[in-house]
Amino acid sequence: MSGAVHLIGMSGEKKGLRLSILDQSPVAEGSVPADALQNSIALAKRVDELGYTRFWMSEHHAMDLLACTAPEILLARIGVETKRIRIGSGGIMLPHYTALKVAEVFRTLYGLYPGRVDLGIGRAPGGGPTESLALRRSRKTPMEDDFPDQVSELLAFLEDDFPTAHPFSRVKAMPEPPQGEGYAGPDVWMLGSSMWSSGAAVEFGLPYSFAHFFSPVKTRDAIETYMRNFRNGIRREKPEATVAVGVVCAETQEEAEFLASSAKLLQQRIRLGERKPVASPEAAIREMQMRGVVPLEEGEWPRYFVGTPARVKEQLEQMAGALGIEELIVNTIVWDQQKRIRSYELLAEAFGLK
Repeated sequence: MSGAVHLIGMSGEKKGLRLSILDQSPVAEGSVPADALQNSIALAKRVDELGYTRFWMSEHHAMDLLACTAPEILLARIGVETKRIRIGSGGIMLPHYTALKVAEVFRTLYGLYPGRVDLGIGRAPGGGPTESLALRRSRKTPMEDDFPDQVSELLAFLEDDFPTAHPFSRVKAMPEPPQGEGYAGPDVWMLGSSMWSSGAAVEFGLPYSFAHFFSPVKTRDAIETYMRNFRNGIRREKPEATVAVGVVCAETQEEAEFLASSAKLLQQRIRLGERKPVASPEAAIREMQMRGVVPLEEGEWPRYFVGTPARVKEQLEQMAGALGIEELIVNTIVWDQQKRIRSYELLAEAFGLK
């Protein structure tokens, strides 16, 4: 039995699984972070042409490996360079910011690119403990987890929905979005890699994206819990969930596995607390041979799907079918920018995205 997912359009025709992209501006060994930022812009332009649904930028701090520390700035540029693809954060690490500032930034993006902006929010720090301390809004009081309150405040600013007696009821998150039927503004997503984030998405009635490539063990539990417990009408009439997976595609299985060596070493390095730039496949293979096997905790599905387009398509459709979701977010990290773009091209061809 096939695990393929099919969507029924307004005209009754079947549509395939939607694919989107999470980009982290990976820095290749031998290059500089500025190159990685330009690579992200070039990638966004190409996948816009290929028919991908969304292009999300992540937020990470103080890493030699990832250059995207300010996704909102890159999104402002990427919006100019693209025509139809949705652009968004994957995500904004809300504990570092005030809710009003985030609302203003993403209403500004929405004003520039109406109908195309997603605001993915997360609770993770996007860096280590020292980086988290440096990013704290206040260091005069003990660290506290006020993320649920922050989310409530952010949504109230975006939806102009503070109670009359609230001190912020007269504070407007500007610029206001165009008026029309229903709520117009950035589409807010809850992001996470835990059961906690699944429950938070249910509580706030938000769409949910699970970072499977980062933490693959609880993927099914988190998605099924979200789908089962979602309460219609809080903000949406039905649940919407995605899963972010790693993918490396190439014309042959051998080439795909060779290219994926860089990502495999990256995962091992991260587990050991190393944040070095992405190694070439040759260097990655040598280093892994010297280190020996470093087992990674895996779940029902691998973090990275590696292979020919046909093989990867089959595996992704099986996963989406098993989870009952209609969209997957793809993250591809390889050393060579042209090979990275080619991986996305092959996947788009296999799924017939255009």
